[in-house]
Amino acid sequence: MSDRFRCAHAALAIDEPRYATASTVRRWLLIEQPGPWGIDAVRESRMPAAAADALVDLGKRLSARVLLIRRHGGGTRAGCTVYAALTRVRQRWLESFDLDAPQDVLDLDLDGLRRGHSVGGRPEHDPLLLVCTNGRHDPCCAEFGRPVAAALTAAYGNRVWEVSHIGGDRFAGNVVALPDGLYYGGLDADRAVAVAKAHLDRRIDLDAYRGRSALPFVVQAAEYFLRRDRGLDAIDALEWIGREALPDDRWRITFRTPSDDVDVAVAVRHDPAARQLTCRADHSAHPPRYDLLAIAAAPNRSTSEGRADDRR
Repeated sequence: MSDRFRCAHAALAIDEPRYATASTVRRWLLIEQPGPWGIDAVRESRMPAAAADALVDLGKRLSARVLLIRRHGGGTRAGCTVYAALTRVRQRWLESFDLDAPQDVLDLDLDGLRRGHSVGGRPEHDPLLLVCTNGRHDPCCAEFGRPVAAALTAAYGNRVWEVSHIGGDRFAGNVVALPDGLYYGGLDADRAVAVAKAHLDRRIDLDAYRGRSALPFVVQAAEYFLRRDRGLDAIDALEWIGREALPDDRWRITFRTPSDDVDVAVAVRHDPAARQLTCRADHSAHPPRYDLLAIAAAPNRSTSEGRADDRR
């Protein structure tokens, strides 16, 4: 691997589609930990090793993504902010705790997060904007993410945190908005502020949209195609009802819109040419691609999954 290879530059050079690339995450645990982060941010930070290992185990038990957060610009302060978030299809919330140290998370009763219940934190009504800046995990996250974090912090202050690895390094600068669980990518400083403004107005900038973390990838693709076709940019304009597998790697995805139920037929394929997808990857891969086959009114029937599974 060349030391000069940069995955985000490579993705921009081929105008790689961003849609349907949001990591599938429904439960989040965000822990403030200033200072440097390594490739494995939780275990390679200034957190005591035993606490880091216990937090990794806690994430597995809760089926939650454990991430570190810090304020842009560095520095330290007394105390530690922790967020728990749920980003299911129909159930989304965000709660916070003020603790003395990161390892104090282990004293909280967070089992409710696994079941989708409140964990007793302070309800947060303003969205969080998380900017991936973990350059040790991928240099592009720092190169593209830090200017985005600076611009968003200047515009939106304490709503903004730098965050460790969230997936999709080649789409840096990356932003995740909680509790909606929406991913945006390919951002520079100016675009990030515009995308964030749209999001806070409850609208999605589809040019930057990577997808909703509650949805499987093929459903993310169908959602994007339907939004483009209908000109639907309101965050809550669509409700995923279900999906049905069809022959030959095709899917039928059903959504409810403000006016009707709609079927979106999508075919899944993979790029024929393998390529390096991240700066640190030691092998090439064939990323999936999604082709829109049809958009049509949904007949009055049940899909194979019934209503979209919102239990995981």
